[in-house]
Amino acid sequence: MTPHVSRLRRRLAHVDAPAILATLNRDEFEGYASLFGVPDGAGDVVAPGAFAKSLKARGVARVRMLYQHFAHEPIGAWQEIREDARGLYVRGRLVTDIERGRDVRALLEQGALNGLSIGFKTQRARRDRASGLRVLQEIELWEISVVTFPLLEGSSVTAIGAKSATFKLFKGETHGTGNQGIADARGIVRTGGERRAG
Repeated sequence: MTPHVSRLRRRLAHVDAPAILATLNRDEFEGYASLFGVPDGAGDVVAPGAFAKSLKARGVARVRMLYQHFAHEPIGAWQEIREDARGLYVRGRLVTDIERGRDVRALLEQGALNGLSIGFKTQRARRDRASGLRVLQEIELWEISVVTFPLLEGSSVTAIGAKSATFKLFKGETHGTGNQGIADARGIVRTGGERRAG
């Protein structure tokens, strides 16, 4: 008797690294919007505790989730923002009732988009004499964006929700140039704010 072999084709979220299953809902994702002690492409380093005062005063609800730092393109809502030993951990939900939210969701699934970047105002900083880096000691956090090219190595989405589970990504981390590049970041500084992925 010849054994019968059947094949079942399923649509899977594509990732370019091994994945493990976690617990996020379909339109949710998590990651790190900033890392402590890691210099970004503009020569800034975020100190542990830099976000604490802002998060306490503003809360999660007042920190916007934007697409590529565009104020006219909110794409979801942050559900959790907190500091841990590594940096600024975030978990958010995309609004897929709007076209941009669906676009971002699809791009995250395919690994075509995974950067995170913060928009903030520096409240207190110092210059490290040994390295020449600017150490950000206190930050007023305005928004966190999903971006193509984060300025800070490792500031990225680490897991996305699937239909029945979560694909957690362990990807090589990439260097980048901030959403619209350093020139654009400097433009934001002139208006009293900053765009950094650090």
